[in-house]
Amino acid sequence: MTPYAATAPSAQLALKRQGLVDYQEAWDSQKKIHAEVVAGTRPNTLILLEHPSVYTAGRRTEPHERPFDGTPVIDVDRGGKITWHGEGQLVGYPIVKLKNSNDVVGFVREIETALIAVCQELGIDAVRYCERSGVWLRDEKGDRKIAAIGIRVAKGVTMHGFALNVNPDLSAFSRIVPCGLPDADVTSLSKELGRGITIEEIVPLVEKYLYESLARVAQ
Repeated sequence: MTPYAATAPSAQLALKRQGLVDYQEAWDSQKKIHAEVVAGTRPNTLILLEHPSVYTAGRRTEPHERPFDGTPVIDVDRGGKITWHGEGQLVGYPIVKLKNSNDVVGFVREIETALIAVCQELGIDAVRYCERSGVWLRDEKGDRKIAAIGIRVAKGVTMHGFALNVNPDLSAFSRIVPCGLPDADVTSLSKELGRGITIEEIVPLVEKYLYESLARVAQ
């Protein structure tokens, strides 16, 4: 899969567009870029990609939240709990030096703000759920998560990021307790819009709103 075509990167935030990348390969790349941003040899960088089907578990994942059938899980050093990544899901890793390295919540809120703006531009009434990170739909159909966020801050620079469900096979979430929330459902842009929508359509919107949000918190 070729890298996504979209707008040019800004001077403050370099853009690394990729296609389908193995999770472990992408994680190794993140670590390298993170070290370079910490050292000041690389600008703040946003990575956009997809992963082949994989489950990843954050530090707070409980045993009963893992796949019920013994499917392998990659344990990672981000916050949050277990989630699934796969084709049709746009994953973003903003690796940025924060103005205030202690304001992790503020950083998460800015990512939420950007992804909510993406959803709203498409006509989806997404909202922030103050007690739970990520981007949500909350109406008579119940609580449904459309984007998950899990990050780590080391030496004042962020790692990991967000996963926006564009048009993935949502059945993969049925094998786990997504984000450790048994009382909530998972949805996608395609499901909510009732039509097919591609990653390529979404990338320019995600770039646009993330640039605006990250500019408020990045050094």
